[in-house]
Amino acid sequence: QVQLVESGGGLVQAGGSLRLSCAASGSIFAINAMAWYRQAPGKQRELVATITSGGRTSYADSVKGRFTISRDNAKNTVYLQMNSLKPEDTAVYYCMQDIYSSTSYYTSYWGQGTQVAVSS
Repeated sequence: QVQLVESGGGLVQAGGSLRLSCAASGSIFAINAMAWYRQAPGKQRELVATITSGGRTSYADSVKGRFTISRDNAKNTVYLQMNSLKPEDTAVYYCMQDIYSSTSYYTSYWGQGTQVAVSS
């Protein structure tokens, strides 16, 4: 079974930084796109950043210039470096990886979510 485990969330003051990690484990043959989403209280889940297998990245307008998504294919891990954090970045952050495994062709798997809280 494929599992995604997230780490790195926490409480930080506005202007601070956090780095999120999301590692996939299991019988994995290949990973296509990886992404980070977030969901603030009372709001819908929104896409924050994506990275393709070739390393091409895209970002939500609200985080451009502040967040950086990256991946380590040898570790099946995706990262989200978050700088210049704002109170409006407060949310539960979820990673997603599109994985080809021994049990299924490319399927989207999700992490358990990690809380990021930014105080003003």
